[in-house]
Amino acid sequence: MEAVAETDFDTPRPDPTTLGDLRASGHVERGVRDEIRNNLLTALRAGDDPWAGIVGFDDTVIPQVERALIAGHDVVMLGERGQGKTRLLRTLAGLLDEWTPVIDGSELDEHPYTPILPASIRRAAELGDDLPVSWRHRSERYREKLATPDTSVADLVGDVDPMKVAQGRSLGDPETIAFGLIPRSHRGIIAINELPDLSERIQVAMLNVMEERDIQVRGYSLRLPLDVLVTASANPEDYTNRGRIITPLKDRFGAEVRTHYPLDLDDETDVIEQEADMVASVPSYLVEILARFTRYAREHPSIDQRSGVSARFSIAGAETVAAAALHRSAVAGEQFPVARPIDLQAVIEVLRGKVEFESGEEGRELEILDYLLRKSVADTVRARLGGVDMRPLVTTLESGEQVLTGDRVPAAEVLTALGEADDVTAVIDEIAQRLGATDPAERAGVAELALEGLYLARRIDKDADEYGRTAYLVGQDDEEAV
Repeated sequence: MEAVAETDFDTPRPDPTTLGDLRASGHVERGVRDEIRNNLLTALRAGDDPWAGIVGFDDTVIPQVERALIAGHDVVMLGERGQGKTRLLRTLAGLLDEWTPVIDGSELDEHPYTPILPASIRRAAELGDDLPVSWRHRSERYREKLATPDTSVADLVGDVDPMKVAQGRSLGDPETIAFGLIPRSHRGIIAINELPDLSERIQVAMLNVMEERDIQVRGYSLRLPLDVLVTASANPEDYTNRGRIITPLKDRFGAEVRTHYPLDLDDETDVIEQEADMVASVPSYLVEILARFTRYAREHPSIDQRSGVSARFSIAGAETVAAAALHRSAVAGEQFPVARPIDLQAVIEVLRGKVEFESGEEGRELEILDYLLRKSVADTVRARLGGVDMRPLVTTLESGEQVLTGDRVPAAEVLTALGEADDVTAVIDEIAQRLGATDPAERAGVAELALEGLYLARRIDKDADEYGRTAYLVGQDDEEAV
């Protein structure tokens, strides 16, 4: 496990280094469930948010999780891909005490007051108050395992260590066991992602750990009072229909919590802005378009809704749009890269592989995604620019002018093509004020949005060439519009 940086500490590492010092400090031992319950209740009473970074679950998922933790239950999170299950499980570590004492050198991070391994019990009896104590940060007490079909019992629970047997210990000696990830999570949290991918015999090996809190290896049982909160994530399709989680294991999870995709458009945009690593400025209206695009994809009958449309779909879209803007700034010599609607053209090819289409739609993937993207743009224009009189833009194009844009066309050229007529400038000013566009690159973006809206409303035409350039004009044959 990686070392924890000093800058991650909210409070200094405690001083006691021996069992005697620990007793003298007045330290009181608490189980993992008690820690989580008390720290959660303390945060709720103080009005603090223990779920930083979790968006869209405030009134649905979070209350269920809080009740499960207060009850001390092991939890399985059920939801489609990209719904934030793992992100939510990782926040549980923040509910542990920041520091906890362990027997220095202990294989299972046992509490100095209650050693559980034979070797630790002997050390505690021999050394008494001189038993050495070290401290674990809460980030070191959360462990995660991605379940795969080749995961073994040894990985999760443990197995006999042949090297220890070769040293002369008998095969039935508990000290010959090499512990797996679950026992090593003693006094902490273990999260198993994609639980249904574990083979059934591996799931059977977890039964005693989940209920009796002991482990069984190679035909003999080592009674260990493990103090571990077991959490897991699963796709509900696997969980309920394929029957890949055995019934006794389902029964041992005290709480089953269903997650969901963001219910509101604002939550969808918040997720994109929070999670996307954008290398250029992406205006909020483009983020909204991508959010609407994702939500339409989740509803379209040609897309397999059983596999879901992950939040990573829109996040990758935002990152691609930002990358397109940065690419243009490098090629066209723009000082500040700002994404524009023309950059949305780069999204379709990138995102095609992130969704599963229904059988029979082969060959139509790009057509379907392009339609949904245009529909998202049209909705955003109506929501953001409703009531703006854009007739001066149409009049300018009717006079024979055209506005050329593209992935390599700088913002200055777009604004120059629109001209400096007072009525056109007034329209762009009004739209820019609505959308918070101030510098020329942002103004070019809102101008493109207005032109694209006029095109989708069939008030102007659009002509694209093989070089990625698009001309807005009047007088050509109408292309298909939303």
